[in-house]
Amino acid sequence: MAPIEVFSRVEHKYIIDSTVYKNIRNQLKDYMYEDGFSTDGGFYTICNIYYDTATDELIRKSLEKPVYKEKLRLRSYGRADDDTKVFLEIKKKFKGVVNKRRTVLKLREAYDFTETYRQPEYRDYMNKQVLNELEYFMNHYKPVPKVFLAYDRAALFCKDDPELRITFDTNIRTRRDNLRLDSDDKGEQLIDKDKWLMEIKVINAYPLWLVDILNSNGLFKTSFSKYGTEYLKNKLI
Repeated sequence: MAPIEVFSRVEHKYIIDSTVYKNIRNQLKDYMYEDGFSTDGGFYTICNIYYDTATDELIRKSLEKPVYKEKLRLRSYGRADDDTKVFLEIKKKFKGVVNKRRTVLKLREAYDFTETYRQPEYRDYMNKQVLNELEYFMNHYKPVPKVFLAYDRAALFCKDDPELRITFDTNIRTRRDNLRLDSDDKGEQLIDKDKWLMEIKVINAYPLWLVDILNSNGLFKTSFSKYGTEYLKNKLI
């Protein structure tokens, strides 16, 4: 299946502990299935580099909770090398709706693009429209790599609604040196190891069974940004 490169959705976040995580995973079995990377309760590692201006303009604005905000990141699934296909993406949020626009690039192409702000020679695995948007974004903001952020993820898809997805992220770790995807994924723990970030990604309203599961576990939505939390934790404002 080709990766989805342009989409809009609402993302709701919940911080849960290990006990609640186990309860919810068990309760979701009748309604959701694991994605191809999370079979048998396993996890896969996602590595990201977040980009920002020299004065951290993007994250500072984001933390002010404006109506509109945006960020730029480079993502790989596991450790990459020069020829690994990665995602370079702009993530925008307007009035609570997330719009993600991304393109596939080889890692060496992504590094060159983010260093020169000139898009690579077009290949059939790239999205030309998104390349144009990324080039405009980078020439406007002049971003530089700021944070490496990795985590281990389990992801579930709804059996009846392909637009409903739930992810569980654990072992969230960050660093501000060695900002490479072709290196290790070590870093400082961002939140307590017993805590999980659960995200419900949806276009339509929650189904009743999901509302019941959330209520039975006493869960309420929270505001949480991995990059924002890292920024505040390091007292960079």
